[in-house]
Amino acid sequence: MAFTELAKKRFSSRKFTNKLVEKETITKILETVRLAPSSKNLQPWHFVVITEKQQIRKIASCYKHDWLKQAPVIIIACGDHNVAWRRSDGKDYCDIDVAIAVDHLTLAATNLGLATCWVCKFNAMQCADILMLPDGIEPIALIPLGYPAEEADTNRHETLRKNFNKIVHWERF
Repeated sequence: MAFTELAKKRFSSRKFTNKLVEKETITKILETVRLAPSSKNLQPWHFVVITEKQQIRKIASCYKHDWLKQAPVIIIACGDHNVAWRRSDGKDYCDIDVAIAVDHLTLAATNLGLATCWVCKFNAMQCADILMLPDGIEPIALIPLGYPAEEADTNRHETLRKNFNKIVHWERF
């Protein structure tokens, strides 16, 4: 599939079928994630894959909406602030590097016929406790993964995205 077509097809799904996602498929997606670039190639990320229903319910309890419990898989994207690159002014690039990797995850999933959704408004401390994350490792995003029970409107970008000329500036702002 052409990249632009793939990007248009990716959407935030909150409805999944009951079909299980095979471990081989999850592994294929995470192999693509492993290829993501990062600042200074430090790769300050870890991905915790949750497939057991009881554990999915625990992780879903960190989020206020019930639909997350229906996902057959939740991948928790975590950032390792202990190894992340910092700019000379101290800015930590961990979140940026993890976001690039998560974007690879969402596109790889879409390419394989699955759907995802970035969930960032969750109780990160509760999630870290459930996963028993070591110090310096922060859960940054919950990524539900599954076969979609809905389809993306690939034309939605015409009305839901800002006009090209509103976001692109040549030579100066």
